[in-house]
Amino acid sequence: MTSQSNNWAAFSAAEPELARTVEDRFGKFTHHILATLRKDGSPRTSGLEVRFQHGELWFGMMPDSLKALDLRRDPRFSLQANPGAGTHMAGGDVRISGRAIEVEDPETVALYAGEVKPPEPFHLFRTEVTEVVRTYVEDEKYLVVEVWKPGDAVRTVKRT
Repeated sequence: MTSQSNNWAAFSAAEPELARTVEDRFGKFTHHILATLRKDGSPRTSGLEVRFQHGELWFGMMPDSLKALDLRRDPRFSLQANPGAGTHMAGGDVRISGRAIEVEDPETVALYAGEVKPPEPFHLFRTEVTEVVRTYVEDEKYLVVEVWKPGDAVRTVKRT
């Protein structure tokens, strides 16, 4: 599996506590919401399972799914963690944005397929992370927003 300067491993190394919180938040549910861009530039949202493996955030998709075709045309995405039932959202609301690059290397695809066992055939995308955002309520008083971008430390904004 390849190593990239703005892959999940780079983010995890730069901000390990936030990375663990985000991975835990995504781990609470199987399906999440992926936003891609349609041909006309309007947003498309789709359900998606994601994997954090080998220092990468991976997206696997059915052949020729609209979201896969969107990402082939324009790799920009935003991924929102499933909020779950009710309004609690333990771990906060988390979102990851970036670019999804289709992986066509047979060895990498085979390794992923061997570990994840997705229905085949499938599209496989690795991600380049451009932003991670966590929003949560602290002490039932403050709205806290943590924002990370490559090359920067986490910026925290706290509002009442």
